Amino acid sequence: MAYFEIEGGYSLHGEITPQGAKNEALQIICAVLLTDQKVTLHNVPDIIDVNNLIRLIENLGVLVESKGGGVFEFEAKTVNIDYLKTPEFLKLARSIRGSVMLIGPLLARFGRVYAAKPGGDKIGRRKLDTHFIGMQKLGASFDFCDDSNVFELKAEKLTGCYMLLDEASVTGTANIVMAAVMAEGTTTIFNAACEPYLSQLCKMLNRMGAKITGVGSNLLTIEGVTSLNGCEHTMLPDMIEIGSFIGLAAMTQSHIRIKNVSIENLGVIPDVFRRLGVIVIEEGDDLIIPEQKSYEVETFMDGSIMTISDAPWPGFTPDLISIILVTAINAKGSVLVHQKMFESRLFFVDKLIDMGAQIILCDPHRATVIGLDHKYPLKGIDMVSPDIRAGVAQLFAALSAKGKSRIYNIEQIERGYQNIDGRLKQLGAKIKRCE
Repeated sequence: MAYFEIEGGYSLHGEITPQGAKNEALQIICAVLLTDQKVTLHNVPDIIDVNNLIRLIENLGVLVESKGGGVFEFEAKTVNIDYLKTPEFLKLARSIRGSVMLIGPLLARFGRVYAAKPGGDKIGRRKLDTHFIGMQKLGASFDFCDDSNVFELKAEKLTGCYMLLDEASVTGTANIVMAAVMAEGTTTIFNAACEPYLSQLCKMLNRMGAKITGVGSNLLTIEGVTSLNGCEHTMLPDMIEIGSFIGLAAMTQSHIRIKNVSIENLGVIPDVFRRLGVIVIEEGDDLIIPEQKSYEVETFMDGSIMTISDAPWPGFTPDLISIILVTAINAKGSVLVHQKMFESRLFFVDKLIDMGAQIILCDPHRATVIGLDHKYPLKGIDMVSPDIRAGVAQLFAALSAKGKSRIYNIEQIERGYQNIDGRLKQLGAKIKRCE
């Protein structure tokens, strides 16, 4: 098992460019199954989850060619639906949360699909009801086999309808949209997810010949078409990486320029870090985080303690709650971090407490952080990464700590962060990957 060995307590300096967006890539790669024509994707991140999904659809029969530099060509002329019933497919699909988004395009194009319960981070309940209820409303039948934990959906014909989603699920919305673009008639989706990556999917589908209006809002209208064409598409930079690097610079008292961030697609992310007192300068399409000896948490206007919580877009993304929490450790002042959407995402704070952080875990959803203001440095310890985001939060805590740390189970981190140790070394971090 691989692990990171980190010698912390050093400031970093330099430029870093975010990878292509993981959460967008998982949607877009599934969408190539909607056409038998060539689809070219740019800025595809080289991370475990994305590479596994590419391998999965290649095993389905899709022709895949890597052009290098994050460019891939896909051609889904022949797709072997029966492969979906093999133990090999089910094992690989269970390792990737994004595999659930194969359902929409395969159901739309081939009328049947088998799916395993997907894997991913163990951060609490992540129900799939929104996906399946949406497919049923479009006319699909649904069956679940308890013995094999396999879902089966069939539809001789999908028919457009009005639906109000029970939650603004990003993957649920993406799945339903991919099914609805080839349904007969008009589909209207209210309470749709509207984050930039979902908008990117809709824009790509429209270039392929789909007819989707309301893109970027929570009310999507889709006029079904009989077939889709090929296209080219470029992934946005990963907003979670961008937010992670803002937190890293603040924690380690570093000067870092984050290049080509697509500022207009970051939403409230820069402002949430500013509430912690972090200086975030926008210059062109770059963000500059200057070295700060101290950063002070704001209070609300009535003087009460700052609370930072997650919410569906355009609220603050839950994927950055772990980074906000760890950034607050070295701030001046106190903040209540409220993780509303997942009940197991804050359980990694026990290791931060072992490092010397002053954190009170109020319940599974809330933690109060009393900032150390860099006066009492964290100390290096051994840790195990429980999920992608908590793992990176632990890594950044280790980089700010005095002494050596080891982080095990780093495959979790590498599911979402491309060559993270190599890129951090270029900023001056003392980190090495050990087997």
